[in-house]
Amino acid sequence: MSRLDAASVGGPHSERGTETERINCWAVISPGMSDRTALITGCSSGIGRATAEAFVEGDWVVYATSRDTDDIADLAEMGCETASLDVTVDADIERVFDRIDGDTGRIDCLVNNAGYGQYGPLEDIPVTRLRRQFDVNVYGPHRLTRAALPMMRAREDGTIINVSSVAGRVAIPGGGAYSASKFALEAMSDALRAEVERFGVDVVLIEPGLVDTEFNDRMAGELDDLPKSGAYDWLYDTTEEFRTTLDSVSVPSDPDGVATTIHDVACMSDPDARYPVGTGGKLLLYSRYLPDSVRDSLVRVVRKLT
Repeated sequence: MSRLDAASVGGPHSERGTETERINCWAVISPGMSDRTALITGCSSGIGRATAEAFVEGDWVVYATSRDTDDIADLAEMGCETASLDVTVDADIERVFDRIDGDTGRIDCLVNNAGYGQYGPLEDIPVTRLRRQFDVNVYGPHRLTRAALPMMRAREDGTIINVSSVAGRVAIPGGGAYSASKFALEAMSDALRAEVERFGVDVVLIEPGLVDTEFNDRMAGELDDLPKSGAYDWLYDTTEEFRTTLDSVSVPSDPDGVATTIHDVACMSDPDARYPVGTGGKLLLYSRYLPDSVRDSLVRVVRKLT
């Protein structure tokens, strides 16, 4: 059962297409393909919500999930199937997959989007906080992937889309915990891609840069209530100044643009391994080609200025 090539829907880097374009994506494949099923995590806001909207408008059966179904009640009104799902709770995952198996008997696309950013100096981050960061951002996608793969292998078709970040390839001071979780997600995705290729399953990473979502608000909350040692005031000040500067001068990507990339990837017969999204994020990725000594020197300069 082939999927549509990216060129037919404007490519993965295009802005969000029209409703007609998204529906026609499936009309070209087969007039009766409305049973194609996607499970999307973290749909209460931002990228997850926009992705659920893009898929349901593209005539998918969409299971939009969030820890609190009250946050996604309007998605149910749009036509999504909604369910409460905490990616750290095995029983939640089993319940949702049992429901999908009973309803449609298939899972064509899993979008592992749920996640958050624990920022702060690594010395100030308790182990319990670091464990929680990995539980949501790494173990969560792993739990869902293990649940989805038997259904995908049985059909010899499927796409697993892991929403990572440019922080999954470039780490900065104060972002060690978050980057560690996303680096791990990227490593798992690379290994998994080779493991499941023979079963007709694609594994794709989406790497957004700065996106206009509530992510930064939660990041600030996680940062503000850390047990501070007092040794890293410069880093807290730099982080706050960096956020203020970004808010005033940058143009973050729209969640709809990221959602379009995710939807387009799900339509492809042969997607790439990675899709960076957003001009700022793509530029930041180039910094990983700098020698470590140069990047460390830039950090020292910033520290002296704060």
